[in-house]
Amino acid sequence: MMGTLKTEPARSRPDLLAPPVAAAIGRWPASAPVDVDHVLVAPIDAGLADTAAFCAAYEVGLDVSANCVVVAGKREGETRYAACVVLATTRADVNGVARRALDVRKASFAPMAEAVELTGMEYGGITPIGLPEEWPILVDARVVATPYVIVGSGVRHGKIALPGPALGALPGARVVEGLARFAQPTT
Repeated sequence: MMGTLKTEPARSRPDLLAPPVAAAIGRWPASAPVDVDHVLVAPIDAGLADTAAFCAAYEVGLDVSANCVVVAGKREGETRYAACVVLATTRADVNGVARRALDVRKASFAPMAEAVELTGMEYGGITPIGLPEEWPILVDARVVATPYVIVGSGVRHGKIALPGPALGALPGARVVEGLARFAQPTT
């Protein structure tokens, strides 16, 4: 499940976490359904942070690797943001489910520079842990049903491993049935 990753408790390795991620792990509530000691981190080669390359290099299945994408839409001149967390075997339904959750006419992936600036995280490493508090975090039900899932750590040189249910219990998180659709195979 975790392939060849060498994990250790995330709170002991802030060097593998973006500052907002380290801060969120430092504030992990004792009442959370998953103990902070079950939030693990592993160093990876930053050049292999993108999902397909990461999974191949570290022998991690796409079915336990989750992607966190930042989506944006405008309503009454205001830009609204949300994070969508889906398994790598699926694609977020940005202009359907996510758009309705944001209550906007049209939603799209936030521009890279904007996502990086607003999250304080590196592109390719954005994670739902430590996002701006006002953002909803939409977590596909398949992610929550996964015993352990691998997500970004906020930086390209690390990955977090934690129980899938922990992502659905993050502050601002909402488990959404049908947020993701299975990806079409590429030929």
